[in-house]
Parts: sequence; C-alpha cells; structure tokens
Amino acid sequence: MTLKQLEAFYWAAKLGTFAIAARRLHVTQSSLSKRIAELEADLGQLLFDRNSRRPTLTGAGELLLEKAGTMLQFEREIRSSLAAGEQEVRGVCRFGLTELAATTWFPSFAARLEQSYPQVALEPTVALSRPLEAAITRGELDVASIAGPVQAPDVQSLRVAEIDFVWTSSPSRLRRRTVLSPEQFAAHPVINNPEDSGLSAAFDTWSRANRIRVAKTIRCNSRAAIIALTIAGVGISFQPRRYVQPLFDRGLLVPLESQPPMPRLPYNLIWRRDDDRPLIRTVVSLVQDEADFEVDNIFWTAGEA
Repeated sequence: MTLKQLEAFYWAAKLGTFAIAARRLHVTQSSLSKRIAELEADLGQLLFDRNSRRPTLTGAGELLLEKAGTMLQFEREIRSSLAAGEQEVRGVCRFGLTELAATTWFPSFAARLEQSYPQVALEPTVALSRPLEAAITRGELDVASIAGPVQAPDVQSLRVAEIDFVWTSSPSRLRRRTVLSPEQFAAHPVINNPEDSGLSAAFDTWSRANRIRVAKTIRCNSRAAIIALTIAGVGISFQPRRYVQPLFDRGLLVPLESQPPMPRLPYNLIWRRDDDRPLIRTVVSLVQDEADFEVDNIFWTAGEA
C-alpha cells in the first residue's frame, strides 16, 4: 500500500469518476486505475463496484475512505511542518471565472501570480456561475469566482465584492433616467443571461418580489454580447454600474431607474472544502488582494487620452 494508491482511491471516491480524479491528480486515467487495482490486490478487497454506470464504493471502500482521508491529511501536515512555511507553491491551477472578472481584475491577478509563483501554471475557464460551481464540486476546477450565493454543500466560499447594478438602454430606445414601470417591462425586451447564471437568478428573485412580468427575454451567455445588443437598441439590460460607466460617458448607453432598484450582488471565490493544498491557499490570498471589479475594461479604455 502506497500513498499514491490511497490518493488515487480517495479522489476517485470523492469525485465520483476515475476520469475527473485523474485530471485532479494530473495523471492518465489508466495510471489512476492501475494504482487503485494495485491497492485492491494488496488489500484483497474490491473497493469499487464497477458494474454500475459510475463506479460506486463497496462496503470495504466505505470503510477505507475515511481512513485514507486521515492518512492523506497526516501526510500534508508532515510536509507542511518540515517545510516550515517555505514550501514552494507549484502545480496547475484551473481557475473558473465569469466574464466580468475576466475583463476587470483577473489579468492583473494572473500577472502577479506569474511573477511571484512562476512554478504555477494557470488554466483559466470563462463560463457562467452555476456551471462553474458544478465544476468545482466535481473537481474539474480548483478555484472559481462566481456571482451570487453558493449552493453546493461541499464548496467553501469567500465573499470578495458586492457589485452595484443599473438598468441600461440605448438612447434611441429610452431616455436617460427613465423610470421603468411594469408596463415598460412588458413593452421592452430584457436581454439577460441564461438561467444557469447567478445574475439571471438575482433578476428572477427581484422580479418575482416586485411582481414584474417580462413579455420577452433574449438569453445570451456573453456579457460583451449583451452590452452590444443593448447599444444596438435590441432591448434593455442590467449591468454593473461601474463597468459600463465609460459607455455612459460616451453616450452609447443611458442609465435607467427602477423602483425598487436592483439589489447589490455578491461575488464569491469558491473552492472545495476538502482541498487544503498550499496552492489553493496562495491563490485565495492573492485574489483577496487583486479582486477589484471597479477596474476599467481595458478594451473600452485602450487608446483614450
């Protein structure tokens, strides 16, 4: 029995699939399967029932899982104490983020990570909040920045910002500071994210609480595309106020009013509760320093005097 065999078994059991566990450990699936088979042979016990669609733990596997977790935790504590705080941070960080984070603070975070920890390879993935949270739960991502509250019990969260949102329109559709009434929500299409977005969930909660009924919704998974459609006069949309301020200044969009206004939306950094690697602790600490959602989108400000 080796620690690598126990590690392969532990993550396959925790994540539910050999394929995802192999990616988590940065080995091939065949290598991970071999380690588990060798462990089973050494123990003389089958740890997984492989007859079902997804491998499930046998009784022996259930008994081993808790003990394997304890042994792996003990190994991490030994390494940490021997390193005495000087352990080198290295490895692959699969980082999930929404488009808002990707076009504001994330580039400076990535530059700082590269400068301070050159042995870390960053792999960003841009997606909507709920798929990012699901990917963290499955172990496909290590850390993610999402909009809205966290739903999965296996996920640890840290609030890094609260964002002020405002309704927006092209000046050709509605005048500046128009107060949106229920009748106007029925007359003007709302351009919004798909339902698996944290922003979409926030809007649904707000509209139900205020008995707002939208006659037509245009779903789009790109914030840049939603903004472009709003500028083109296709409909109205709600946007991070600071993020679209340069577009207000240039007259491409106008702010609208709503009663009550859209609530401020929390943004959270998330990772698995059982992932206490030095890499994750380092990334979480850096994000706390760098997560400034009020940074201008460089594509809108490039070339300005």
